[in-house]
Amino acid sequence: MNYIWEVVGRHPTGQQPTGAETIQKLCDRVASSTLLEDRRDAVRALKSLSKKYRMEVGTMAMDHLVRILQTDRADTEILGYALDTLYNIVCSDEEEEPEENQQKQEEDLGVQFTDKFIQEPDNITLLLTLLEEFDFHVRWPGVKLLTALLKSQCAPVQGIILVSPMGVSRLMDLLADSREVIRNDGLLLLQQLTKGNTAIQKIVAFENAFERLLEIITEEGSSDGGIVVEDCLLLLLNLLKNNSSNQNFFKEGSYIQKMKPWFEVGDDNSGWSAQKVTNLHLMLQLVRVMVSPVNSPGATTSCQKAMFQCGLLQQLCTILMATGVPADILTETINTVSEVIRGSEVNQDYFASVNAPSNPPRPAIVVLLMSMVNERQPFVLRCAVLYCFQCFLYKNHKGQGEIVATLLPSTIDANSISAGQLLCGGLFSADSLSNWCAAVALAHALQDNLTQKEQLLRVQLATSLGKPPVSLLQQCTNILSQGDKLDRRGSRVQTKVGLLMLLCTWISNCPIAVMHFLHNQDNVPFLTGQISENLGEDERLVQGLCALLLGICIYYNDNSLENYTKEKLKQLIEKRIGKENFVEKLGFITKHELYSRAAQKPQPAFSTPEHMLFDHEFTKLVKELEGMITKAVLRSSEEEKKEEEVKKTLEQHDSIVTQYKELIREQDSQINELKEQVTLQSSQNEKLQNTITQQFSQIQQHKDQYNILKLKLGKDNQQTGNQAEAAHVNGLQPEELSQLREQLEELQRQNQLLQTQLTEKDSLITSLKAEGVPSAEGSTSELTELQKEVELLKAQLQSQTAEITQLQSERQELLRGSETTAAVPGEDGVYTEKIADLESRLSAQTAETQKLKGEVKTLLESKELMEKELASATSTDAIMQAEKSKLQQEVQESKKEQDDLLMLLADQDQKILSLKQRLKDLGETIEDEDDLDSRDQFDDDDDDEEEVEEEECDE
Repeated sequence: MNYIWEVVGRHPTGQQPTGAETIQKLCDRVASSTLLEDRRDAVRALKSLSKKYRMEVGTMAMDHLVRILQTDRADTEILGYALDTLYNIVCSDEEEEPEENQQKQEEDLGVQFTDKFIQEPDNITLLLTLLEEFDFHVRWPGVKLLTALLKSQCAPVQGIILVSPMGVSRLMDLLADSREVIRNDGLLLLQQLTKGNTAIQKIVAFENAFERLLEIITEEGSSDGGIVVEDCLLLLLNLLKNNSSNQNFFKEGSYIQKMKPWFEVGDDNSGWSAQKVTNLHLMLQLVRVMVSPVNSPGATTSCQKAMFQCGLLQQLCTILMATGVPADILTETINTVSEVIRGSEVNQDYFASVNAPSNPPRPAIVVLLMSMVNERQPFVLRCAVLYCFQCFLYKNHKGQGEIVATLLPSTIDANSISAGQLLCGGLFSADSLSNWCAAVALAHALQDNLTQKEQLLRVQLATSLGKPPVSLLQQCTNILSQGDKLDRRGSRVQTKVGLLMLLCTWISNCPIAVMHFLHNQDNVPFLTGQISENLGEDERLVQGLCALLLGICIYYNDNSLENYTKEKLKQLIEKRIGKENFVEKLGFITKHELYSRAAQKPQPAFSTPEHMLFDHEFTKLVKELEGMITKAVLRSSEEEKKEEEVKKTLEQHDSIVTQYKELIREQDSQINELKEQVTLQSSQNEKLQNTITQQFSQIQQHKDQYNILKLKLGKDNQQTGNQAEAAHVNGLQPEELSQLREQLEELQRQNQLLQTQLTEKDSLITSLKAEGVPSAEGSTSELTELQKEVELLKAQLQSQTAEITQLQSERQELLRGSETTAAVPGEDGVYTEKIADLESRLSAQTAETQKLKGEVKTLLESKELMEKELASATSTDAIMQAEKSKLQQEVQESKKEQDDLLMLLADQDQKILSLKQRLKDLGETIEDEDDLDSRDQFDDDDDDEEEVEEEECDE
């Protein structure tokens, strides 16, 4: 302490300063000194006095210490002293063990100083900023101080850190510190920070906390690690418990698969250290957090699936069947396996296939049930086995059937112990806890399973030699009615409650079981006697359960027994018990303290065996049936009849609604099919429309070409007429003339063939119009044939056009020859005849060309009409009718176009006639086309022409 006196100065001899005076002088020195060394020495002195004079230092020096943190941040040494001093003020000395009253006072003092420190939120922000300093003497005291503040006032400090920019991220950096002391204290800090604050838990999780914590656990040796592994597991529990977002993030990040190596326990399980037991216990709790029944069903199912796929469930079952495992680890493992398989069909099937390493091998379920009905086993272990059996049967009809099948006479194996035999043995043993556990386990084998309730009625038990066997249902009621024997056993209430819960579960929603129960003449008098008696506080619960059992007999009664119909049982209650008294006794169940505890969660959690009275699933059944039984007992017969009529009406309405629903489903399916067909037809229609559009454009091009050709032909005809007026044609050789005649005849035959084909097509179009819209396949084939015929006609038209061009060229040659021989007398008549012959052939060829063009036009129009008809085949009936009318309109338009073409042909014929008339006026002889058909006439003309030519040659 000498350096303290050096700082504050020496007092006169014999006068020692008090602690408060010394602290006051040190505070003045901190506040007024200009030299950093003086302030550092004063803060160091305050640190040494802070444990002994905690109150004085906290009261007088806190503000000065905060100011030091703000102003002297460049000096790490003084910052470390100030942070240590504040830590000593806020947190009591952990090395000493003060008395209870003194400890409470120190805790209150720490809370007061914490409140004073966090009155300014900037102080927490300042502390977070100082944690970024890498220096050990600053960072480590800062971590300890913030941890102490969180322990003292968790919620306010959490709120300040949450709103501080990058506050949580700065604290997460502590896990990456290479110095283990800071990293380990950072784990403790994050444990305090994440307690009960979902928002901070999410931020920490998304700061990659899971990855870093699992790495630390692996580095430290997993379950064989030390206290650091325990701290990591506690932090993981804080992050995952009751936080669905973090649980989903943990599962999606494939961190469940990384948990499997934790449970790889070797063959030598002797010598488990206390730390290993603690670590493995926390690891099992972490698995249970992921598959807890309080989680959402979807999240639990996905986690159960992941645990089976990665082999975690198999590893847990290995621990379950291993030897040398401590009792508390074995108990927690059973509870963990229970929740991993609860409601998961795949996991339940796997668990049913697990065998214990015994000779001969026995199913794990049988081994566990042997522990449950053994009164020498620890109470918590028996509760865990019961929970495991309940989870195995939860929503598992297959497993329920297998358990009940072991009780049926046809499947009993005398050489092996089955689950059913163990349950029956526990049900009728002298241990009341075994009675209760076996009754509850058997009730879970019947839960929501009408088939197994009926199957269990077949079970027969041999009571003693020489006596006939009795049914299991009868034996249960016999034990209930033999109250004297129960008294001698002790704990009669627990046994009665277990049996009554089994009977209520068994006969509920099963009229056949109700009939079997009522068939025994002693059961109803026993129940009414139990309900009507005035018993003690302990027996009230039994009275309530008897009332529930009798109410179930009324509610699910099918009136098959004349002596115990619904109405007669209600009259019996009214006479011997009273309806109000019956309802009051029924209400004793839900008013019991242990009932509310059991209803909270599925796992049996009882402090002592005497508190083991209610099962979680049974509380659901009571909640469901209590109101219905009360109404059934209090209602009169007339009201029941009315209600039955209403039920029948509702059933009829439900059946009608069901029929309509089925009809709607069928119509929906038909509509979907029709929609698919419409979609397909629409796509096909689009393709056909595109094809028709392309063909229409091609036809339009052909029309334009045809109009151009027609104009050219018209001009050529005019030029030919003008030239013929003054031309003197040259003579032709007989061979050339015969060739022209043969070509002309061939063209006439082709023209006749084309006219025949055109007539056939016209008849085909007429028949199609009369029949309506053809099928798509037939129309497509006809359209294809029509396209081929159009192409053929086009080719023929081109050939005839070429022939006309050739004839015109020959005519031009004649005209050019006539100019050279115009001066020769006597040749006018000969050339006149040749010109007439050529003109007649040219006019015939022109007429045939015009007819072919008309036929091509008609066929193209027919093709267009057929394509439109093909497109209309994919529409509905209404659209087909519309298309039909449209086609008729197009036919009229086509007729008009044909009329226009005929008018054009008539004009052309008129022009040809006028040309012929002009030739006649000029003195030329013009023969008709019919004369050209006569071969003899042509021969005579040829002979005359030859004679004329010979005479001219003589001249």
